[in-house]
Amino acid sequence: MPDIDIGGGRIARRGIDLDDLSLVPSRRTRDRDLVDLGWDLDAYHLDLPLLSAPLDAVTSPATAAAISGLGGLGVLNLEGLWTRYEDPVQVLSEIATLEPGPAATARLQQLYDEPVQERLIGQRIEELAAAGIAAGSLTPQKVGRYHAAALEAGLDLLVIQGVAVTAQHVSEGDTDPLDLRDFTARYDIPVVVGGVASATSASHLMRTGAVGVLVGMGRSSVSTTSAALGIGVPRATAIAEVAAARNRYLMDSGRYVQVIASGGLRTGGDVAKAIACGADAVMVGRALAAAAEAPGAGAYWGLSAAHHELPRGRFERVDQLGTLEQLLTGPAHRDDGTVNLFGGLRRAMAVCGARSRRDLQRTELTVHG
Repeated sequence: MPDIDIGGGRIARRGIDLDDLSLVPSRRTRDRDLVDLGWDLDAYHLDLPLLSAPLDAVTSPATAAAISGLGGLGVLNLEGLWTRYEDPVQVLSEIATLEPGPAATARLQQLYDEPVQERLIGQRIEELAAAGIAAGSLTPQKVGRYHAAALEAGLDLLVIQGVAVTAQHVSEGDTDPLDLRDFTARYDIPVVVGGVASATSASHLMRTGAVGVLVGMGRSSVSTTSAALGIGVPRATAIAEVAAARNRYLMDSGRYVQVIASGGLRTGGDVAKAIACGADAVMVGRALAAAAEAPGAGAYWGLSAAHHELPRGRFERVDQLGTLEQLLTGPAHRDDGTVNLFGGLRRAMAVCGARSRRDLQRTELTVHG
């Protein structure tokens, strides 16, 4: 796509969002039972190309176990309510009664002022491990402080997630600078890292040894990063550029890094288009917050909603649409694509003649307008 001169010779890139795209059916279709959704994340085989977003409104130890049972991977926020409170159920129940607005943001800030306890990090990881793969998330600023407790407890997979993650994070105070290359070389644990929105940033992260890269920045329905910081890249463009960087890195190194689309994926069509743009899997938040089992109980808030200085996430209400099983694999009772996400992906692949996700990545796309 040609760049745009926005005035005075200042050049901006043109971006395309998923809403602007459609898949084009091929000349050959196939039965949906002949479609394979499975994928491998390092040594772990998953039946669904799904990670749950590490948000307190979405993932608890119980929902992580349920998602694992359905074929996906639940990721727990190791800096969230489950590691700040011995029993966060009462806190979550209070949050579920809040109404969107400044008062809700202020209350979230108060509740998240409770310090993270390393003992609870270990306890939650043991709970996750008892039910499946123990996957947890830390922000780049806190990896240095909390990774030892997590690894000692038996963490299987670490997700390092922030608004924008780079190969080296420099901070002040009592935490050590995060050098991802050094971290992945020192510890025998697969690391998924993000978010990124450009091929350059993704390429640097791939060279650190990360097994997966999260693509998405400021595109979630509850993210206000674009308003607060002016940062954000349309999802289709970001996914396609990072996927191309992944392919170049594969040719250079012989190592395949998973590209995981994250942010604003609410329907089966969104999931299908993200994979068609080059993603291997998706990380889903709001769509899972609509589950009857979701710990948010109808409330949804972003990763940075409770930041003590500059909150960058909305608090909103979410209609509960069904059980986790219904939302992920059906059957659906709604016609808007928000239920049976991976049944929608399976049918889209069948209509496009794709046997696997790799086939769908070669499907023809059209841009609206």
